[in-house]
Amino acid sequence: MSTWFARRVLDLAGALSRAYYARKYGALARRLGRPGVGPDERRGFILLQIDGLAHDHLREAVAAGYMPYLRRLLAEGELSLAPWRCGIPSCTPAVQAGLMFGNRFDVPGFRWYEKDDDRGMLTRRPDQAREVRVRVSEGRRGILEGGSCYVSMLDGDADLALFTLSALHRQRFFESARGMGLFLLFLLSPIRLLRLAWLIGVSYVTGLGRRLVALVRPSVLNPFDVLSPFVHAVSDTVFTEVQTFGVMLDIYRGVPSIYANYNSYDEVAHKMGPQHTSAQRVLRTVDRHLRQIDRMRRSYQKREYDLYILSDHGNSPSVPFSWRTGKGLGEYFAAQIGRGVSVEERLGEDTPHSTEKARYLLREAASIADRLSPRMRRLLEVVRRYVGRRFPEDGGLAVDMERQRDVVVCASGPLAHVYLNVSPRPLDLTEVVLLYPELVDALLATDEIGAVVARSGEQTVVLGRDGGSAIIGGSGSVEGPHPLTTYGEVGYVADQLHYLAHFPHSGDLMLLGAVEPSGSTVTFENQVATHGGFGGPQGEPFIAWPPACPLEPAELNDPRDFYPYFLENYLGTGEASRPEWPADERGEHR
Repeated sequence: MSTWFARRVLDLAGALSRAYYARKYGALARRLGRPGVGPDERRGFILLQIDGLAHDHLREAVAAGYMPYLRRLLAEGELSLAPWRCGIPSCTPAVQAGLMFGNRFDVPGFRWYEKDDDRGMLTRRPDQAREVRVRVSEGRRGILEGGSCYVSMLDGDADLALFTLSALHRQRFFESARGMGLFLLFLLSPIRLLRLAWLIGVSYVTGLGRRLVALVRPSVLNPFDVLSPFVHAVSDTVFTEVQTFGVMLDIYRGVPSIYANYNSYDEVAHKMGPQHTSAQRVLRTVDRHLRQIDRMRRSYQKREYDLYILSDHGNSPSVPFSWRTGKGLGEYFAAQIGRGVSVEERLGEDTPHSTEKARYLLREAASIADRLSPRMRRLLEVVRRYVGRRFPEDGGLAVDMERQRDVVVCASGPLAHVYLNVSPRPLDLTEVVLLYPELVDALLATDEIGAVVARSGEQTVVLGRDGGSAIIGGSGSVEGPHPLTTYGEVGYVADQLHYLAHFPHSGDLMLLGAVEPSGSTVTFENQVATHGGFGGPQGEPFIAWPPACPLEPAELNDPRDFYPYFLENYLGTGEASRPEWPADERGEHR
């Protein structure tokens, strides 16, 4: 009798829950519409990315109680958790290219230089993100075909892509009835509006406090000001809340594939450290949104969904190169190669994700400026000018087309590409040594540089600061102490570096920041947590997946390895298999 009664109570609760969601989201879905979304029998998937969270740091956060909902899912066996290896460059554009399109060829970092066209590439620029998307997607289906993509660099062929830099058909969120209606209906809930105001206030006070502390302690934070933390607080909070609301609405509609990226943890980790309390508190917020999405997935089952949670890379504790040497990498380089040679340094300035979100919101608001009151238009213009002045659109990376530099240095965290502009083609190590005979020795004598990587025909040469060397490809060879021992499993690291070194737009030299005895990695950017290269947890993100799904994390040694899995299991295509790497790319030296 008690079992029968309990079952009836659960059935009633489920019916009430479905009625609640139907009433709450039904009218909204009918009003806003979504052309092309129709019922079918396929299982869908929801892919939630926590940007920059390493597997080990996730486990620490779960154990410390910062992610109670995820902890429950893991404890009850509803999700399994394992690390995977993202390779090099360990950065979002390369990982998303491999995951969404099965191709990350010639994405050598977060930023790089193309000698043949004399231009710098920065993947957070929408025009250049779109160009990367065209390169990697040629002839390939994206895993989000027919689906939705939120807060991403690449769109995976999603039909709806909001704050997705590469979207070829950019939807103006406020300009469309769908976007404007979603945003207004999101805000018209008094409870949600109060919660949004509270979260913005907490975020603002926290950001202001960090900058006050930075006045008396060494820090990578921007100089103190009152408005920047507010801009960041508003943009981060609004985007996080609205994208979660959009995912829940998509679940109600039965959209076949949904991808959402939560990137605030990565931003805070860069400034404060991957295990800092501030970074872990961000995970508490992400966990709350995860709970909301999963409850919607369970309560309204218009389509059955598999839930995946993953990170694209980790973050390693780091110390900036400039803190150790007193010079930026470009200035240091100029000192090594002598007078008469111009060096241009293209490193990551302090333009965080939240600033890009603020710009996006301002562009969206400008698209409906004629509907605003004169007072609101003036306020919008004041904020737009402040953001433009405080954070230049190009992040200080504009190319001077009239003055080609002799040497260009581009850094993505602890990975730096060095380009010698004497030729538009990639140079071999012997050519580099002929041009600058003392350069390589000077770099290897620098404690903060752990290894120098260069080409030699079809092979790759790695030189270590301890005198060891390795030749990768062909017969291969190692002399002295292996130069890659501090970076992880040497065979895997060597394979990945060999693949990277032969991208058309990789540097003539590639530098890896040293891994210090403390475990910190030297980064060429102004960060206390870094990613982009090898060393520490940056190369070991996590994947959480339903145990019933045929995913084998041990086989995920490259982001491209996800691509055939999602094509085969959710798009039902025979195009799933990824071509094998050529023998010289796989590294037959093992």
